[in-house]
Amino acid sequence: MVVGGSSMRQKFYLATFGCRVNQADSAALKVRMEQGGFLESEDVRDCSVIIVNSCTVTHRSDQQVRQLARRLRRENPTARFIVTGCYAQRDPRALAQMSEVDLVLGQSEKDRIVSFLAPPQEFTVFLPSYFDGSKIFVSDLSRETAIEVQPVTALEGRTRPHVKIQEGCDSRCSYCIVPFVRGVGRSVSPQSVIAQVGALVEAGYKEIVLTGIHLGSYGSKLKPRVRLDELVQRLLDVLGLQQIRLSSIEPMRFSRRLIDLAAKDSRFAPHFHLPLQSGANVVLRRMRRAYEKAQFADLVQEIHERLPDASIGTDVMVGFPGETEALFQETIDFIDAMPFSYLHVFPFSPRNGTPAASMKDQTPESEKGRRVEILRQLSNRKLKAFENRFLGKTLRALTLYAREGGYWAALTGNYLRLKVAVEYAEANELVSVRIVRRGEALHGVPVSQVGVERQRF
Repeated sequence: MVVGGSSMRQKFYLATFGCRVNQADSAALKVRMEQGGFLESEDVRDCSVIIVNSCTVTHRSDQQVRQLARRLRRENPTARFIVTGCYAQRDPRALAQMSEVDLVLGQSEKDRIVSFLAPPQEFTVFLPSYFDGSKIFVSDLSRETAIEVQPVTALEGRTRPHVKIQEGCDSRCSYCIVPFVRGVGRSVSPQSVIAQVGALVEAGYKEIVLTGIHLGSYGSKLKPRVRLDELVQRLLDVLGLQQIRLSSIEPMRFSRRLIDLAAKDSRFAPHFHLPLQSGANVVLRRMRRAYEKAQFADLVQEIHERLPDASIGTDVMVGFPGETEALFQETIDFIDAMPFSYLHVFPFSPRNGTPAASMKDQTPESEKGRRVEILRQLSNRKLKAFENRFLGKTLRALTLYAREGGYWAALTGNYLRLKVAVEYAEANELVSVRIVRRGEALHGVPVSQVGVERQRF
């Protein structure tokens, strides 16, 4: 396709906010733009198109998107400026009112982004249900019943591709805006996932990360129905796949069969991220979470007993309406007793249209900040204790493309972040390393020098 009536390749700049699903979406955006004749650039001043793939999970996310839009527009006053993603889906009018923004595309529209860049005589995109004819093109996601398979990307300075296998959510947690900006739950067919993973393995990737908005619900609406553990089992049969990892899974949809698979196959990374949100049952009920803390504890303890070296992470929200100091202390005590290796801690952020936004007993922002800091300190202690368990032990780590001085960043199957000297390994290599601590950082010392052969693709 000739874009803008010229055979010259125009350049685009892509900025991404938010979760791993957004990262997967941006990887697909990049491929679609390149297939449409554009070339990605890291220099925003050199681009004819600027794209921001937005997040809207908190007020701060919205603010950061607006701040970046203003800064990028100052650096490049003439480029076509597009905002897409969750913020664009939730409040397109607010973004369209920004003078910096030329086009607001919803979640469905971003899959056809190149069509919106065509000259007027070639502009033949399907008009969505909500548009103003000039700036806003946003579809009603409640009508979406399918998910488009993301295009495959080849190795270009990145490792660990995130393969989106599921989209949307049918749960209605009282604080969450995600179902409104991602639509109902829907899944990619197992055949398409297997084909995509096979292509990525063929392209040279060592680790594949499966991701989705509500990953544990994968396949529940497919005909015939397919469970996530069944898909993982089939993916482990893909020739050449060396490691598979799951992103966040809601505890109410976590199959114990996943523990069985991880216990019997070392290619299944022993790393599970299970969002808790609160360690107080009163708060969990107000959040409309479909479990109590005893059920959550049973799941975490089973993983820990079956896979003692596994990393178990969680999300915690503080300052939810009605969370008293005593209820917050319940969360502290619960987390302290659990074998978590790290926490992701967030302050509650009211989102218009959610029940929690209009609840009484809202927590002051200063108190939210205090509670966030308490749990982050607890997270640091738990992470340090988890890391220390593996000092002197040998684990397999994947070297990434990120480089700092004479070291590659690396990641073990159980989510330990390491440094590996570049003279001992190449990027995107699975290597056996002995874990040591130097200062505050963990280092992986390859054991290939003492007779253990490094694993290469």
